[in-house]
Amino acid sequence: MAENEGGIVKKGHEEGLKMAVSLLEEFGLPGGLLPLANVIEVGFVRATGYMWIVQQKKVEHDFKMANKVVSYGSDINAYIETKRIKKLRGVKAREMMMWPPVTEIREDDPPTGKIHFKSLAGITKTFPVQAFALGQ
Repeated sequence: MAENEGGIVKKGHEEGLKMAVSLLEEFGLPGGLLPLANVIEVGFVRATGYMWIVQQKKVEHDFKMANKVVSYGSDINAYIETKRIKKLRGVKAREMMMWPPVTEIREDDPPTGKIHFKSLAGITKTFPVQAFALGQ
């Protein structure tokens, strides 16, 4: 069975971006976590929490409040649940001269105002949640 089987799919930038932001907010995550551009498709399988995003090309975004540059590939996928994105693929954060993949994003529950990003190497970085609000 394909991971995206039975999923809800939105095509095009406007509809896809709206769905991505709405999923983040539904699961209690900051709406600005995914600053996407030229979205082709966004999909979500409610039964498993699997989501995927396809955009025309990778996008780099500078989260100024967190002092962090993040790269979003043309294909992004993950499993989303309350206050957490896990098994994330397609997102990298610049650390010095390297771009390690981000594999998990977790917001504290109960809320502390902090959000945690875990890399493939197991290193976790913590930032204020408001650094990833819409428009940041």
